[in-house]
Amino acid sequence: MLPLLLPIGALLAGVALMLLGTGLLNTLLALRGSMEGYSDQTLGLIGSAYFLGFFAGTFVAPALIRRMGHVRAFGFFAAAAAASVLGHVLVVDALVWMVLRVVTGIALVGFYTVIESWLNSQAPGARRGQVFAVYMAVNLFALAGAQQFLHLASPAAFTLFAVAAIFVIVAVMPVMATRLPPPPLSDTPRLPLSRLWQAAPVAIFGALASGLAMGAFWGLGAVYAGRLGLEEAGVATFITLAILAGALLQLPFGRLSDSIDRRRALALICAVAATGGVLMAILGGFGKAVLAGAVVFGAAAFAVYPVVVAHLIDHLHQEDILSGNAALLLLHGAAAALGPALAGMLMSLLGAAALPLYFSVCFGAAALFAALSSRRGADEIVDEAAHFMPLLRTSPAALEMMTPEDSAATEATAAPR
Repeated sequence: MLPLLLPIGALLAGVALMLLGTGLLNTLLALRGSMEGYSDQTLGLIGSAYFLGFFAGTFVAPALIRRMGHVRAFGFFAAAAAASVLGHVLVVDALVWMVLRVVTGIALVGFYTVIESWLNSQAPGARRGQVFAVYMAVNLFALAGAQQFLHLASPAAFTLFAVAAIFVIVAVMPVMATRLPPPPLSDTPRLPLSRLWQAAPVAIFGALASGLAMGAFWGLGAVYAGRLGLEEAGVATFITLAILAGALLQLPFGRLSDSIDRRRALALICAVAATGGVLMAILGGFGKAVLAGAVVFGAAAFAVYPVVVAHLIDHLHQEDILSGNAALLLLHGAAAALGPALAGMLMSLLGAAALPLYFSVCFGAAALFAALSSRRGADEIVDEAAHFMPLLRTSPAALEMMTPEDSAATEATAAPR
């Protein structure tokens, strides 16, 4: 494994540094916004603005990369992200923050696209899955580690914004220093959603539920913890534990989904995530006891989308895997953009407990749909070789790393992501 990782070490270092900065900013904005007196609905809209930018970036970023080239585009996106980080503390205004979050979302998609297309070109076909697994682990652990910088200073001060900006800027250095040749950028077509629904309706429903819930978690999870009275250190622990539980439990849940009807596995995983939401709502009035609910929720919630992807792959022919997953990614992204705004509105109307209960409704509905689907008969699998891989929603370029070499090659010849 070490000889495989050495050539791409600079890319992985760039990923880790960038996510330390942007992961810190995500939680920092929730805490600073609460200090500024922003309502839960406003904070939800700010969270939605980021995912709206992420969604738009899937269309904007590839065109910019083709125009500038990978190295210059990477510097361009990093500069935009760093400027956005500092802009939040220079102009403390909800509307300005929404615009900056859109810019940050677009920049992050550009960053992911550059890194993932580079990784995909460097990973040998037989080892692509291992590279992808390591890359996803770096993503999750960097996001978890970013929360611990909240111990350094108060969100009301300039310090943490400066730290986040420094990480984003320094992330450019290892990538700019790499001697790896820039890769070609593919353009993955997307299957119509009607085709995906015919092939795997459970995947469509699961992607929607995961997007709605996880978008709200990333946008408002720290707000919820703060509303419970947790200090900055407690909020950091709340988010960190949820992410680490998700990182550690993805593989066991994934192996379960490989060993039984994936619809039943998805129903079980969604039910556990829904239970975690209920536990958070119940334990929210008992101080740090809510951390137990966060662990249960994170352990299952982070596994839902990768199991959904594996279920979709079960029902697609090799030549449709990349385009089908690209369409599912966009659907998940659209739901993630809606999730924080919807959950924020509910929190404004019903109080902080509405957020974990919102999680429970999203995942509970998905669990029920998957369970009912599994009772209608045996699942008709198209690709028996399909299997679970740990996954975070990043960019369409990551999909090429999690598909067999022959499938990626087929798509590359069909269209020049």
